Amino acid sequence: MKVLLLEDELMLQGAIKEYLTDSGYEVTAFEDGQEAYDHIASHSYDLFILDINTPSMDGLSLLDSLQKEKIYVPTVFISAITEIEQISKAYELGCYDYLKKPFHLKELGLHIDRLLKIADIRAKSFIKISKMYSYDLENQRLMFDGEEQLLTHKQLQIMDVLAKNINKVVDFEMLRHYVWNDSPVDNAIIRAEIHRVRQVLKEDLITTLKGVGYTLSKKM
Repeated sequence: MKVLLLEDELMLQGAIKEYLTDSGYEVTAFEDGQEAYDHIASHSYDLFILDINTPSMDGLSLLDSLQKEKIYVPTVFISAITEIEQISKAYELGCYDYLKKPFHLKELGLHIDRLLKIADIRAKSFIKISKMYSYDLENQRLMFDGEEQLLTHKQLQIMDVLAKNINKVVDFEMLRHYVWNDSPVDNAIIRAEIHRVRQVLKEDLITTLKGVGYTLSKKM
């Protein structure tokens, strides 16, 4: 697992990096926020650990800038700051956890373990379909570039059954059962509704298997 650490106290930075490396993480450390931001533009990470008060760009501004670019990575803030406004801002930006200095390194490890469990649960509720499209299983929402795409109820039902069976064949009988509640609709009506779904989508996601049904395949 790749971790980006932003901490300008070099002794603490070294201690955290050594602890996490010994725990099996691959850690890249920075003391300057702008340098970290520039680096992230061409590198991917599984976790951010960010101090708030850092040179050039503070940790809050860094996370804010990344999220505006739709770069979402689980984040822990570490800081000596106790002002509730700063802490509130960190959570508003979507950080998963906040750890006040000074702290024991094992305490940081426990916070990371907890965060990764939460992140894993959330990740499992989303099915990645393409670079831009994902499907939120828990809330039954089709997402395009992080924004919900509005569909009719019938269109959403179709996307739901296709997403839950991604890379598998969804035949006409399955669609008739899950979308039309076993009503005796003929295949022409199903084909017409699938056609309307395709017209709404911004990418070609649905493949037709002539005479059999349809499949939704990951396009990464």
